[in-house]
Amino acid sequence: MNEFLRWDTLVSLGLWLLIAGLTILIRMLPLSIPEGSLPRPDFLLTLTLAWVLRRPAHLPAIAIVAVFLIEDLFLFRPPGLWALMVLAGTEFLRRRQSVVREMHIFLEWALVSAVIVAMFVGNRLGLVIVMSPRPPLDLSLIQLVFTLASYPLVVWGLQSLLRVRKAATGEVDDLGRKV
Repeated sequence: MNEFLRWDTLVSLGLWLLIAGLTILIRMLPLSIPEGSLPRPDFLLTLTLAWVLRRPAHLPAIAIVAVFLIEDLFLFRPPGLWALMVLAGTEFLRRRQSVVREMHIFLEWALVSAVIVAMFVGNRLGLVIVMSPRPPLDLSLIQLVFTLASYPLVVWGLQSLLRVRKAATGEVDDLGRKV
């Protein structure tokens, strides 16, 4: 609990919540999107996965679930299914953060891509099981490809603009605890 109450953790969480709120708001706005245009990548998902791999203590699971549940409700998706998939994916990556710390960006990208594909397949299977309406498969696959392709761009923005970097091996915080 003390780790969560640290100032840098609260600022980081607040920044992520602000970005998440703006992302959800932009997705809800009735912007004029030309008919037949390509779907947009899921920047909130890629941002969340990249942030969890860089600073896992800054994004608690309850905040991730709450944001994606709110996104489900606002975008009229089945409540909780995508939030559950995102929780499973982020917790899988959170447990492997120490291994990913030493990975090159291409290996990290491959791991995150595999997790996103598994989340996509799990979400589609869940929608099929409960017989819920699904978006067309071709549009979903295009969005999946764009989301996977946007990951390096999101990582670059996260590291260069927001200064959220991977913890170095053996890095300690101000109190001497391992990061």
